[in-house]
Amino acid sequence: MLELNLPTYDYRLEERDGKLVIFDPIRKKFITLTPEEWVRQHFINLLVNHLNYPASRLNVEGGIKYNKLLKRVDLMVLNDELEPEVLIECKAPTVTVSQSALRQLAAYNKICGAPLVVLTNGIVTYAGLCLSNDDFMPLEKLPTAQELTEML
Repeated sequence: MLELNLPTYDYRLEERDGKLVIFDPIRKKFITLTPEEWVRQHFINLLVNHLNYPASRLNVEGGIKYNKLLKRVDLMVLNDELEPEVLIECKAPTVTVSQSALRQLAAYNKICGAPLVVLTNGIVTYAGLCLSNDDFMPLEKLPTAQELTEML
């Protein structure tokens, strides 16, 4: 797998049925290792072990209703009231972080209403506070859980 611009960690890889799988500590099971999953697992590590977001409040590939369709969001951090606080869209490292991906994230967030949105391919990461449905304030860096609490 490609080296990412995210902290490394001691991940668990295995081969099962001829496929490489990686252990997801949130879902507590092995998941087929795709480039997007590689980014997602590294981002989970960043959130929990470096930015102090509680693992118990992470939702991985949770479903949301979008235009009568069930869509899956890559990662979501919930607040104390179990409402969306951070919405994260992960792309494979070879996928360019584009306006199209940002529009997808914004569309999902109109439903979720998370104050912080993040788009990453593991190489490039963009984050911003949603001030309203149409107003977005880019952030220089990802806030820790405590910093986000203070911002809100």
